[in-house]
Amino acid sequence: MASSLHQIPTTQECSDFNRVVFVDVSKYFGRRRALAHVSLECGTGEILGFLGGNGAGKSTLLALAGTILAPSSGEIRYGAESVREPGPALRANIGLLSHDFQLYPELTARENLEFFAALYGLDQVRDRSDEALRSAGLLSRGDDFVGGFSRGMKQRVALERTLLHAPRLVLLDEPFAGLDEGSSSALVERLQVLKSEGRIIFLATHDFEVAELVLDRAMLLRAGRLLPLSRAGESLRARYRDSMQRELKPRRLE
Repeated sequence: MASSLHQIPTTQECSDFNRVVFVDVSKYFGRRRALAHVSLECGTGEILGFLGGNGAGKSTLLALAGTILAPSSGEIRYGAESVREPGPALRANIGLLSHDFQLYPELTARENLEFFAALYGLDQVRDRSDEALRSAGLLSRGDDFVGGFSRGMKQRVALERTLLHAPRLVLLDEPFAGLDEGSSSALVERLQVLKSEGRIIFLATHDFEVAELVLDRAMLLRAGRLLPLSRAGESLRARYRDSMQRELKPRRLE
């Protein structure tokens, strides 16, 4: 059962929202197009996945959702609000787990979590760090240095660091990369808990087998363009392969 420390804040406590909507969003870096006319919607208790190769635009999309980048055109709505200049109240409701775990190897797991809890301005820092370690299955290793942890253990600490402030929107960039079977299974279970708590989850991955276990919906990103992938009757891998073939098929001249 989830502790009160991890309950999602109410609308009275912060800027809350029950869905995230992209409306015709494009992003350019100079003359290079990273995303082109992306429209999507994801609500509470839903895990939306983005599949595609390196350079497809997955990390850019997550950075836009996390307010790290601003769109070149289009708009992003959090609930009913279109946000041009996101403030601290909105950002307090977003958690991002990137390729870089953002942990200090010379600190213990507990010290890392206490540091970030203080950085977030949270109270009950010790209790929160202990709860995070318990959720990660690492309470007995809390006083060990992170530098000696396996990749899977570091990933579990990093995920709980991402969730310390109980964000409504959780953004995960290739969270299964490099994990062994046990760590992958633990992450799948943790994602199901987050879903049951009503989080909105964006997950970028290239692991089709894992994606089919956890995603409610999947979308394909290719060269910054977004295509839906239906799971009805066939695997995501098959749908992905068919989409690639349609993209590469020469178009007949009219």
